Amino acid sequence: MPECQNCGSFVTKAYARVFTPRGVTDPRVCPDCEDKLRDGADVREARSPRHS
Repeated sequence: MPECQNCGSFVTKAYARVFTPRGVTDPRVCPDCEDKLRDGADVREARSPRHS
């Protein structure tokens, strides 16, 4: 099962397929990561709190 490399949360195979590059099974961040987010091909710290 795919899991987030940042927080270890479970993610669906569909989420991993859409948000990871080919050949990578686990996404770098997921919707549960409040401190990081995807920015193009990179991951960066969130500038403001998420899920508030």
